[in-house]
Amino acid sequence: MTTQNASIKVKHVTRVEGHGNIVVDVKNGTVETCEWRVPEAPRFFEAMVRGRHYSEVARITSRICGICSVGHTLASVKATESALGMTVSKQTDLLRRLLKHGENFDSHIVHVLFLVAPDLLGAPSVFPLLETHPDVVTKAVLLKKLGCDWASLISGRSTHPTKVVPGGFASLPGDAYNPRMAEDELKKLKKMILDAVPMVTDMYEVLLSLAGNIPAFTRETEYVALVDDVEYGLYDGKISCLMPDGARETIEVEDYKSVTNEWVSPLSTAKYTKHNMDSYAACALARINTNYDQLHPEAKKIAEGLGFAVPCFNPYMNSVAQFIEAVHSAYMAVGYIDELLEMGIKDEKPVEPTKFSKGASAVEVPRGLLFHEYAYDEEGLCTEGNCIIPTNQNHANIQLDFDKLVPELLEADKSEAEIELALEMLVRSYDPCISCSTHYLDVTFKK
Repeated sequence: MTTQNASIKVKHVTRVEGHGNIVVDVKNGTVETCEWRVPEAPRFFEAMVRGRHYSEVARITSRICGICSVGHTLASVKATESALGMTVSKQTDLLRRLLKHGENFDSHIVHVLFLVAPDLLGAPSVFPLLETHPDVVTKAVLLKKLGCDWASLISGRSTHPTKVVPGGFASLPGDAYNPRMAEDELKKLKKMILDAVPMVTDMYEVLLSLAGNIPAFTRETEYVALVDDVEYGLYDGKISCLMPDGARETIEVEDYKSVTNEWVSPLSTAKYTKHNMDSYAACALARINTNYDQLHPEAKKIAEGLGFAVPCFNPYMNSVAQFIEAVHSAYMAVGYIDELLEMGIKDEKPVEPTKFSKGASAVEVPRGLLFHEYAYDEEGLCTEGNCIIPTNQNHANIQLDFDKLVPELLEADKSEAEIELALEMLVRSYDPCISCSTHYLDVTFKK
């Protein structure tokens, strides 16, 4: 029997960044309304950077997001470096990759263990788990602290970094005054990461025990992510568009607008995007589907243990993909630290501009692919800016997931409460930064 009537009005889905609403109306077995709405007030960061010196731009755009501020900083300085003809050193490249992995680890631990785990355990939030699963929560907090300390050591602080600047770094890792001290700080970080591996293993066992609670839902879509010759695509590379049939298209970052194709939906103050299909996904699931072969062997073991196989078209599995990436980042970080120590840390000055023009960049942040682009005049002042956020790119995909999921839930005779929870869980699986994605404002003047 199919559920005949349902009225779901979720104003502001919980355990996500920002405000998003779910509206579903079913009458006599017919879905009359099924909408993912974004009501956030628009933000105007592209306008804020105009007239600003290139040394200021990343400090401003990092404020787009308090969770992904490392990623926004890296995307911003890379776009500026592209526009100003700056080629950074090998040391800078390695330190930034190490920093990028720190942000990914930090954010993924928070999302999977604090925001998604309560759904899988039937709890309304993480707080009841303090009584029922105190050991798990304690270890989750310690792993989150590791991620924060990791990013702070490299960039000054994990939220709105201070040390990453166009052309390099403003100072050495940690509170170091010379290269030897910086090397000691990196050795401490390596030990901290290796000491945390047993806790990560414990979290794997917890996730494995809950894997059966992840909804079985699939919808084939296009996946867009970075591909990088150096490693699993996170910090740098080209844009890869992966179709459900396995066909791939690789596009230069400078041509990112040919992929994003932003458009305006009446349901959202954030623009939507689409490429080959009516929507695409940009997220950890997109990255693993695209770059699985480049995962660290230990991360692959975790993926296999959790029954993760590519291609995966279940959006709920994005949280599993994030945990796999967290393991990948931990092991990759150890390798990068070893490489830096073998090279020997040098006290390098940031590279100076060689031109003033226009440049774009792409960086993978925890929620998906992030684009920044700027133009600078001869005085180094920004004349134009554009930022396209991962959640911006995922809104249309969430809506199309809803469109397929709701009829399936009705056919399965799920109750209204069960449908509501499934939809909330689906939104949470994308780990959206909703307020970061809002850029559109429709103004109607009445005379």
